[in-house]
Amino acid sequence: MTPIILAEDHVWLPEIVFLRSIKIYRNQDQFYHVNRIVDKIMKVANLFIAFVVTSVNSFSQNGTILGYVSDEQSHSPLQGATIILPGKSSGDNSDNFGMFKFKSVAPGYCELLLSHIGYTSEKVIVDVKENYCSVVKINMRQGSLNLSSVDIPVRRTSVLTTIAAVDIKLRPINTSQDILRIVPGLFIAQHAGGGKAEQIFLRGYDADHGTDINVSADGVPVNMVSHAHGQGYADLHFLIPETVDKINFDKGPYFTNKGNLATAGYVELQTKDFLQNNQVKFQTGQFNTQRMVGMFKLFNRETENIRQQFYVATEYFRSDGYFDASQDFHRFNTTAKYTSIFNNNTKLTIIGSILDSKWNASGQIPERAVKKGVISRFGSIDNSEGGNTNRENLSARLNQNLKNGWQLTNQVYFINYHFNLYSDFTFFLKDSVNGDEINQRETRNIYGYTGNMLKDFLIGNKNANIESGWGFRYDDIDHIELNHVVKRRFLDPIQLGDVHEMNLFAYANQNTQLTDKLNMNAGLRYDFFKFSYKNILAGGNAFESQTRGTVSPKLNFNYSLTPSVKIYLNTGIGFHSNDTRVILSKAAKNILPKVFGTDLGFMMKPVKNLIIKTALWQLYSQQEFVYAGDEGIVEPGGRTRRIGIDASIRYQLFKWLYADLDFDYAKPRSVDAPKRNNYVPLAPTFTTIGGFTMKFIKGFNGSLRYRYMGTRPANEDNTTRAEGYFLLDAVISYSRKKFEFSSSMENILNCYWKEAQFDTESRLQSEPAPVSEIHYTPGTPRFLKMSIAFNF
Repeated sequence: MTPIILAEDHVWLPEIVFLRSIKIYRNQDQFYHVNRIVDKIMKVANLFIAFVVTSVNSFSQNGTILGYVSDEQSHSPLQGATIILPGKSSGDNSDNFGMFKFKSVAPGYCELLLSHIGYTSEKVIVDVKENYCSVVKINMRQGSLNLSSVDIPVRRTSVLTTIAAVDIKLRPINTSQDILRIVPGLFIAQHAGGGKAEQIFLRGYDADHGTDINVSADGVPVNMVSHAHGQGYADLHFLIPETVDKINFDKGPYFTNKGNLATAGYVELQTKDFLQNNQVKFQTGQFNTQRMVGMFKLFNRETENIRQQFYVATEYFRSDGYFDASQDFHRFNTTAKYTSIFNNNTKLTIIGSILDSKWNASGQIPERAVKKGVISRFGSIDNSEGGNTNRENLSARLNQNLKNGWQLTNQVYFINYHFNLYSDFTFFLKDSVNGDEINQRETRNIYGYTGNMLKDFLIGNKNANIESGWGFRYDDIDHIELNHVVKRRFLDPIQLGDVHEMNLFAYANQNTQLTDKLNMNAGLRYDFFKFSYKNILAGGNAFESQTRGTVSPKLNFNYSLTPSVKIYLNTGIGFHSNDTRVILSKAAKNILPKVFGTDLGFMMKPVKNLIIKTALWQLYSQQEFVYAGDEGIVEPGGRTRRIGIDASIRYQLFKWLYADLDFDYAKPRSVDAPKRNNYVPLAPTFTTIGGFTMKFIKGFNGSLRYRYMGTRPANEDNTTRAEGYFLLDAVISYSRKKFEFSSSMENILNCYWKEAQFDTESRLQSEPAPVSEIHYTPGTPRFLKMSIAFNF
């Protein structure tokens, strides 16, 4: 039985910015004078457009609906709920405070339809009166996932947000790797013992460890620019998977609030603001693997006007790994988060986290050594590889609804980071006596600030909103090093210096409802960089610097062909910066190469339990500079073009059975190279992910999933190829209110597969000459894990 909720209060329309029923605004005068001027300018412009589109008299006869959506159990705001008002085909989505608004609504009783993934859909009757704002509060009940109640997004720029929300409700997430795999078409590969950031593949890009994908967590950047090991290095292992609440992602350079590295796409993770229960979890598995997780509410307060919670989550993980030599992998994580919501108009969030990790690694091994029996496929040539890393994050964010209708967000963050890695890729190619082992290390502090303002308004009787953002990021890197070592003992330095890199940015973005069915999003972003490097090894006492700026325009269209079919066209320009250490070299002339992108796609629900999303796309890159951190040099890759097609399908076969399928095809080619020598090494060409998920009422759940990556070129002329693989994984669990038991198995078929692969020239100590061939890290064999969690 769905609730019928009448409007709680009515407020005369000119006073809707100060609603007494839910006390949205208090006496906040910051930014008032600037915003008042902006308001006056916008009001004049909007009145003029309104005069052209519709009569002012007709508009003034109508009313406004303002609503607040919250979770019935926790009473916390629900962001991203979809609200449909018949006659308003564009609909609305609830914001950070769970709020939504409809303006220019005809007087009388009307019905609101509310839906949110993982919640029971609601119908709300509202009494709308002329020149008044009708205010409603809706508590939504958690329920089983039902695709028939999932609506096509109405105002979200990212059409993949719905796909992400469905997937995170269905798929088990045990590691940070599982989190990244939520993104359709994104594949990862680990090749240094588990403690190092994964290699990422997306949309025909071998993005290394993050060169062409922007990753953030709770508004804090994960990518490390000018990193000792590679540009854009994104180590997500500081995130405890059980704390993740939402994942936003999309593909392409189409989003104004995403700047550096957001070319192939972005991934944005949000942790839970409020825990419903305390939890302890114990996990054990093959290869002497253990994991323990604890999440505890240390402070929890709820009154009529305040919702507060402070919780701490901690994780300890260890494993010997499946290699012949023990990984001796240890990782410790702690996260503390405080969230406070005041009067439904102010939200303060403070987050601190600590990561400490160390490991050994068997590295990448040459095929010939395995075939000749020199080592097993789980063996190593140099058993002294590995490393250690730690990271501390501190962030504070303040969200406010100002009394003039603007939503304001300010966030500051600080990151302290240490990295120390030992690797050996070529063995005895350069040094036939000591070997070629290298050490990469750095220590850095990152200081950052981001701010944005957002306001909804009407142009005539059509919805629009404007957003502006600004901020900076400053990386202070002390003693970034590349050293020649033997068995982790220092021999001689290859590079040594200090890096200062600053990025200032500002952007403006506007969504405009051109018609009842057509929505336009236009944005412009400007990024300014200052790159500074002091080459200590060369005897430098002062920093050499270079500055550069870049403009990134975006223009996107969404058209609702029917309420269940949405067509979209995305266009935009993105970029990724190059490593500061080579910015001043003659080889790096275009230090902020642009990427031009276009997507044409649709999202639809042909039947109530089926969601389909597909897109044709192309990406053109001016220059693919790749910083080879192992050599300390820049490798210009030239211009490239990628074209492809993506498709995602989510289908609920029965009330308890769900199916999903993603497949992605890309054709990456070098523009300047001759035909048959124009392949882009290691760029993925065909990938697909899919599976079945079962969710039963009595607490039994399970999933059976596959991953497939096709064979792809490993060099420019396609004479060496990286082998594809097919893997099958399964999870089964039984959950009750107080506990949950689960068991998972990776690589059920125990396939022999190569996780990371490179065409590398190397020389073994016994060989007279170097050999160029595939070097690889073997993938996980059949791997069984079991866990039990207690809630209290």
